[in-house]
Amino acid sequence: MNKFVFRQWETLVALGLCILTHTFVHAQALEQTRTAAIHPWQAVSPIAKSNAYFTNLKDGAEVTSPFVATFGLSGGWGLAPISKPISGKSGHHHLLIDKKLPLNIEDPIPFSEQYVHFGKGQIETVLSLAPGKHTLRLLLANEKHVLHFIYSEAITVDVKSHNKDIDPKSLQTKGVRLLSPAADAKVKGTFKVQFHASGFNVAHLVQKEKDTGHFRLIVTPKRGGLAAVLAYENGQTETWLAPPAGQYTLKLDLVDNLNPSQVLSESAPISLSVE
Repeated sequence: MNKFVFRQWETLVALGLCILTHTFVHAQALEQTRTAAIHPWQAVSPIAKSNAYFTNLKDGAEVTSPFVATFGLSGGWGLAPISKPISGKSGHHHLLIDKKLPLNIEDPIPFSEQYVHFGKGQIETVLSLAPGKHTLRLLLANEKHVLHFIYSEAITVDVKSHNKDIDPKSLQTKGVRLLSPAADAKVKGTFKVQFHASGFNVAHLVQKEKDTGHFRLIVTPKRGGLAAVLAYENGQTETWLAPPAGQYTLKLDLVDNLNPSQVLSESAPISLSVE
């Protein structure tokens, strides 16, 4: 083989490798950002800004320590454990206790009792704080603990007392539930549905992470018709719906990410009236 032919062959091999690499990377990116088919009853959030937020605490809340704090995430962002990095709108929660936002947002969030990390995909924690006022803030960050621009406003909680007789573990009951809407609620137009899991970790389905699940919402018309089975495979913890007027039941499942045919936990169904 002369030098000219060899160089052409070498170029073709290199080009082929580039194409294969590009194809693999592109396919991997598509897999990591997969989205389930959009059902006609699913709606776009009317709130443009994405946020992390507390689902059970408001600014100025008065509590007894220990107490539970539960987390929400809006704008289509989902939870992803740090053990298997993934691209797209994903991250894990961090809780800042009596701390301001990091001065340098390019630095990893530190680890301490005042910078609490939830890198397994948790969406709740039990806090034992001394009596007095404390500020709490949620941040979402990537697998390297570098802040996304997704965070909550700081809230102040007033710890009135500390009850040493309460076992913190007793405050958490393993299971899943719908935080909103309330049972037998009457709603109009587009409304938000919030999911919660206690004692379970939430992740993207494609991460195939052991001991994690993703949410599935089943919306069933009471007067007949097909149920809407809505899968939230990218670790989302809320959705917006706009079904036709009528009576419905809503039920929430947490589906095993290693075995999607298995349900890890399910909520009791609730009734809902859409006007």
